[in-house]
Amino acid sequence: MYRVDNLQRDWYVIYSKPHKEEQAQFHLGLKGVESFFPRLQLPGLVEKKTRLTPLFPNYLFARIHLPTEYHYVIWAPGVKKIVSFSDTPVPIEEDVIRFLKENADSTGVIQARSQLRRGQEVEVTGGPFNGLLGISQDPPDAKGRIKILLKLLSRQITVNLGVEFIKAEHAAFGPPVRANIGSGFVSAAS
Repeated sequence: MYRVDNLQRDWYVIYSKPHKEEQAQFHLGLKGVESFFPRLQLPGLVEKKTRLTPLFPNYLFARIHLPTEYHYVIWAPGVKKIVSFSDTPVPIEEDVIRFLKENADSTGVIQARSQLRRGQEVEVTGGPFNGLLGISQDPPDAKGRIKILLKLLSRQITVNLGVEFIKAEHAAFGPPVRANIGSGFVSAAS
């Protein structure tokens, strides 16, 4: 394979076939194409088990010189296409990839973090229990659900709610991490 190292390479978003991101990354690597497939490590339902899920399902990033390496990407097994606008692949800003890589380990895995802890007072902000206060019983699970102890009609009941319906005194998912990536700011906690 012929590869010139002094070419200007940009990052592009690659759309993969369903559940074939790792296959696409492997084959791009065999062709000498730098790629990045960010994944999120979520706490598992069983203690000491974790679940690894794509941060952007069916998407990964590849750094290529478009005029000379385009065909390496589109013909790689697992790849469906390069994300384009008006049939023209558009590079993604280097700062976006840098931000993702800074929050990931060497294999592209980002650890999910939650500031909710056992025994913390929380407020329900939606659904039939809207406005009630409760105590968190466990941190959020891999499906984003949290067990809350509520006092309702002079009885204590336990309910499982999505974290999107929970407001803790000091922000459910911690203070947003601000990063200047390109022209605007992005919150890592949103």
